Amino acid sequence: MKCLPVVMAACLAGASSCNERPVRPSDPKTDKLKLPDGFVAEHLFSPSDSGRGSWVAMTFDDKNRLIVSDQFGALYRLKLPPIGADSTQKVSIEPLGLGKDTIPGTDSVRTKVTMGFAQGLLYAFNSLYVMVNHNGNKEFEKGSGLYRLQDTDGDDQFDKITLLKAMEGSGEHGPHSIILAPDGKSIYLIAGNHTLAPEMDAYMLPKNWQEDNLIPRMVDPNGHAVHVKPPGGWIANIDPEGRHWEFVSGGYRNPFDIAFNDAGDLFTYDSDMEWDFGLPWYRPTRICHATGGSDFGWRTGTMKWSATYPDNLPPVINIGQGSPTNLVYGGKARFPEKYRKSMFAFDWSFGIVYALQLQPDGASYKATGEEFISGSPLPLTDGVIGPDGALYFLTGGRRLESDLYRVYHEKADDYTQPLPAATPTAENTLRRQLEQYHHGPNPAAVEAALPQLKHPDRFVRYAARIALEHQPVEQWQDKVLAQTEPLAVINGVLALARQGNPAVRDALLSKLQLIDLSKLSEAEKIDAIRTAEVTVSRMGKPEGAAAISLAAWLQPYFPAPTNELNRLLSKVLVYIDAPGAVGTTVALMAAAKDDTTTSQSLLSSSDLIMRNPQYGMTIAGMLAKIPPAQQTYYATVLSGAKTGWDDSLRQQYFKWYANAFGYQGGNSFVGYINNARTNALALVPKEQFAQLNALSGDSIVKGGGKFTAASGVQPKGPGRNWKVEEAVKFVDSIGFAASNFEQGKAMFDATLCSKCHTVAGQGGVAGPDLTQLGTRFSNKDILESIIDPNKTISDQYGATVFYLKEGGSIMGRLTNEDDEQYFVSQNPFSPHDIRKVPKKSVTKTRVSEVSPMLPGMINRLSPQELVDLMAFLKSGGNAKDTIFSNNSRSASR
Repeated sequence: MKCLPVVMAACLAGASSCNERPVRPSDPKTDKLKLPDGFVAEHLFSPSDSGRGSWVAMTFDDKNRLIVSDQFGALYRLKLPPIGADSTQKVSIEPLGLGKDTIPGTDSVRTKVTMGFAQGLLYAFNSLYVMVNHNGNKEFEKGSGLYRLQDTDGDDQFDKITLLKAMEGSGEHGPHSIILAPDGKSIYLIAGNHTLAPEMDAYMLPKNWQEDNLIPRMVDPNGHAVHVKPPGGWIANIDPEGRHWEFVSGGYRNPFDIAFNDAGDLFTYDSDMEWDFGLPWYRPTRICHATGGSDFGWRTGTMKWSATYPDNLPPVINIGQGSPTNLVYGGKARFPEKYRKSMFAFDWSFGIVYALQLQPDGASYKATGEEFISGSPLPLTDGVIGPDGALYFLTGGRRLESDLYRVYHEKADDYTQPLPAATPTAENTLRRQLEQYHHGPNPAAVEAALPQLKHPDRFVRYAARIALEHQPVEQWQDKVLAQTEPLAVINGVLALARQGNPAVRDALLSKLQLIDLSKLSEAEKIDAIRTAEVTVSRMGKPEGAAAISLAAWLQPYFPAPTNELNRLLSKVLVYIDAPGAVGTTVALMAAAKDDTTTSQSLLSSSDLIMRNPQYGMTIAGMLAKIPPAQQTYYATVLSGAKTGWDDSLRQQYFKWYANAFGYQGGNSFVGYINNARTNALALVPKEQFAQLNALSGDSIVKGGGKFTAASGVQPKGPGRNWKVEEAVKFVDSIGFAASNFEQGKAMFDATLCSKCHTVAGQGGVAGPDLTQLGTRFSNKDILESIIDPNKTISDQYGATVFYLKEGGSIMGRLTNEDDEQYFVSQNPFSPHDIRKVPKKSVTKTRVSEVSPMLPGMINRLSPQELVDLMAFLKSGGNAKDTIFSNNSRSASR
């Protein structure tokens, strides 16, 4: 078997100690899956193979049939063979959302979608609820909204379609999932932040939401969500007829699904903004306990709230980078108890189903987690526990190859008894009692809520404050101002800042200043300072004595011992023009170090590099030169400072930007840095502008379009989805007579090959040296290895999967081992960063049969650009090679 060493861009997939390539599995659909011991996976159906699209939503009906939706097509209804059925029993499928119409101007009949394009399905109340995510057009006339399908004549076909509510928004951040309430009497639904919350009949979260942030406002420089206003993504509750809508929770980016646990608490899995990676406002994907009236602080651009702020709630657990899709509770699964009490969270990007074990923690929960299912590629879209207690899940989305799977436990019959009912904690019960006052004015609310403003549990305090905010302010303003306990004062003033008359601003700030900050814990200090920020943001910037008094209250604690406090203090003090605030912030910026423990995630970024070549390589590049987030925060704060500068401070501040452009963050990092720089330059004296503009790196920034640091030549295209046969045909037919060395070298860089591979002594070291490639392999061999990197993987550069006793796995290149530990390289852009894995923590290892190389690396290249790349590779990076002899294009360069 040939072992072609052209596994480009991320050829890390390493070897086990035996250095043997595993035998190709007979069923790659299931053999690529990693499952806990005792679980079995079945591949049931591939809709892509029969032209039925890419499926993203599913639900079981009252006859145990599975109903699914193509993301860009119709609904289908499936009868599934039972677990253990022999191979002669197949899935039977019928279309539900396809009809016929006549092609205009002809007598011909065509198939037309009548219902579909759904990202949420629910069968309940003898109806099929369909969450359409679509801009109506000729292909499918119905637009985004919630529809109810009913069978009115008993023929087992849905003949009545009712639009319950139209929605403004579509696409990947549009309206998503629908689930049944635990009591079976109502429906909950969720939508992403590009779906405008429709007018509702009631709001558990008061509707006067704002951005509430004093940091200079910048939106995404690449244009994402620039016009999206609070509350961002949202959750609502409705009755079966869709007559009464109530807003339940908001402040999300793009959560796709929601699920109740056995205690009846609601959870969601919110997404990150990968373009913000390396920026201080980046937030990892996370599981949120969506209590009634909760806000989770998503705001556009720089305006996002810290999870520490008292006016939003923290996540139960940070997962890390990824693309959340499904969330389902395992309570009805025929699984061992650990997994029946787990919340299963699906990540589309990295092909992982997490099993999260929730433990009550006061009024909310904390969680631990592990990988339950993983595979590569495994673009997970939706999942549900079936009537047989198995987990059914779909892969697909974005028109990708789609599959339907079933996972069950081999001893499922041992797990048929219902689990004991969950007993809520006293704090959980109290929180729910307070949430009863989140539906509107209630005479009993103030008396019930006011004492709980100082409760030690954060979720209880939050619920108490929201209960107050639903009541007429005149009923509780004086009672809040009469409080003396610090937490009661803080949360009461926060409620007044959000609901009161701006005329009370100075009174609220004065009330806060009666609190001795030195006697508060760090979390309480954050609450107090954040409350001052919200007061100023909502009610206006204090002037004169009020500003002086506020500065005097805060400045003794600035700088603070923690990054979180310094972020709050810097932006408030700079905003109110406090004396010395600019100088202190510039000094902090010069020496700031990022926290490594304050926002830990279930999986570290390095663990994800090899699980998806496309996203993983981006992560690898960022980790190799990650930006200093704390310094960036201070730089952003200072970009709005109009006073407090001298020449020395300005020189130090603007010099920082030139260095910052050398870091590699997400796609928006350079754009944000440049926008902050530009905003700051707009405030400097005119005579200093030219010098500070040059000092701050103006020549480094590549202007126009998408903001990125200046880089090499990029492909002009047009590209295509290259196949081996087609690529070989073009390379052979065009030939190398017109190839260009410099262009080929540029394409070697642009396709990221140079990140991992060396040619003529230049490039990365994570993959094999390609200098001698042209002397050993044919055009077809090389192109086949580039286009289908999984076909042959060198055991020298393969990846090893390490299965951990605690659950989950680690993937990387095994570089060495001793008696006690494995030495694993996970980042191809920084291969000398070694992770040490104790052997006692590993249950087994295996060689990965999947290359982390991105199969579509060359898909941006035109035929001529591909020929130039091939010529560069075959020449071994030698511009004087005979392949370029008498070459007019090379000579012209």
